[in-house]
Amino acid sequence: MSINIADLNEAIAAAIPDREAIVFRNRRFTFAQFNERASRLANLFLSHGITIQKERSEIENWQSGQDHVALYMFNGNEYPESILATLKARAVPVNVNFRYVEEELVHLLNDASVKAIIYHQTFAPTLAKVLKDVPTLKLLIQVEDGSGHSLLPEAVEYEAALASASPEKPATTPSADDIYMIYTGGTTGMPKGVLWRQGDFLASMLGGRNEDGSPKTDIDEFVERATHSKPSSSLAAPPYMHGTGQLVSFVAWHNGNTVVLLDNVEHLDPAGLLRTAEVEETKTIALVGDAFARPILAELQKKSYNLDRLRLIVSSGAVFSNTVKDDLMKLLPNISIIDAFGSSETGAHGHNVSNAGLGNASTSFEPSANGTVLNENKTDLAKPGHTGEGWFAVKKSIPLGYLGDEKKTLETFPTINGVRYTIPGDRVKLHNDGSMEFLGRNSATITSGGEKIFAEEVEQAIKRHPDVADVVVTSRPSEKWGQEVVAVVQTSNGTRDQSQDLKEEAAKHIARYKLPKEFIFTKKVKRGENGKVDYRWAKEIAAKTLSEGV
Repeated sequence: MSINIADLNEAIAAAIPDREAIVFRNRRFTFAQFNERASRLANLFLSHGITIQKERSEIENWQSGQDHVALYMFNGNEYPESILATLKARAVPVNVNFRYVEEELVHLLNDASVKAIIYHQTFAPTLAKVLKDVPTLKLLIQVEDGSGHSLLPEAVEYEAALASASPEKPATTPSADDIYMIYTGGTTGMPKGVLWRQGDFLASMLGGRNEDGSPKTDIDEFVERATHSKPSSSLAAPPYMHGTGQLVSFVAWHNGNTVVLLDNVEHLDPAGLLRTAEVEETKTIALVGDAFARPILAELQKKSYNLDRLRLIVSSGAVFSNTVKDDLMKLLPNISIIDAFGSSETGAHGHNVSNAGLGNASTSFEPSANGTVLNENKTDLAKPGHTGEGWFAVKKSIPLGYLGDEKKTLETFPTINGVRYTIPGDRVKLHNDGSMEFLGRNSATITSGGEKIFAEEVEQAIKRHPDVADVVVTSRPSEKWGQEVVAVVQTSNGTRDQSQDLKEEAAKHIARYKLPKEFIFTKKVKRGENGKVDYRWAKEIAAKTLSEGV
């Protein structure tokens, strides 16, 4: 029988009630306290009728029969409390990007038909402007953050709401068929909610599967592992508004470990992160690629920190460049670095490991038991050593679909030869030894002079130059080539033109037809809080320089 996340966390809290679960600033909550606070909030939801309305068997894969709760917050203990509370009430948490402008916010809140919003006080002015356009809303909960904004009309204050609610276990019967949803912009255009059964989400995203890829079905196995594990701490640096922070945290709790959150919730503070890791004797740090790693590396090169307990740095959502991994391993020789390969539509289904013993892993990934490669036409499995580019795909324990989008659901989660797959759009090669080489996302593919070029492989080649702090590769129209490759680069030397040096370095690693036709130098490459590049911004920069004749 599949396991649901609410019951699993309840069981772990009962087994290790006094162990620390969350550390945030001067707040420290045990598993018992974390569980009780979530139960109080869940009971508040239930008192407003926010719960399940239709069971999974009554609806289609792209539909949700549960009420949705928007989480419009920075990181903090309130965020995971709200996630767990929503699951306990048999409702669905909705992650909201706190960078959204009013139009984007209205789209997401209505796309998800939210019944409740939990928001940090600082977002009250923005939220006040859009509430009239969200007709499904029944409950507003405001989290104090010192910004001084008054409660919105009919809103309740978070801590007061918890204090007034029952601490008893909610009178619900959570199911593994209940939904866990992650909203993603990725390759879907406008934000879309990816609908997962909790049983599948636990297996694919939260480490709840056996070596053969089948889901774990014994809740006591999780509880025993958490109970007998040696307590350690994991530092979740990415914002919870994106999937990575949520996943890292739940994996830690399911192993009986403490989740440490950063004091600075608005942007990455490398010195603050390293001080926190030092004080809390952190064993694992979760980041998102070079955008997080490079500032941390620069801080480590300036100042020494006692990180003797640190053993693992994990990147999910974006891979580390080889130069960054080399430099980190020189400064922290006892660590292993894991690049996790996956997405909101697949879960974690590939990884590589770099450390002093194994050396620096490249773009080849070891797939999970359920990760595979389809041929170019998506008609069958690709053969090891195949020519051309295949499609990364995952079978078993995959999402149901996209909320409210039947067409996109059928395209991304097709049935091929009787097997249902998820195909998120990543192009890969399957080597003879069974490893996968990640080539790039199909949406970031550039066709120049009839040749197909993956933006990611060009970025990795340029990053080999020691002066490159960050880079994004994009394209623009070309009369001669159809499309031409353009690199927008942030270097350690400001905006000084280093085009020739960068082209010479990149030419050592990729074919000449893949080299950028132009390098544009910027003070800072624009990225989101999740570390992912703003490709729209990069295209605008590339188009602007063309129109100006630069």
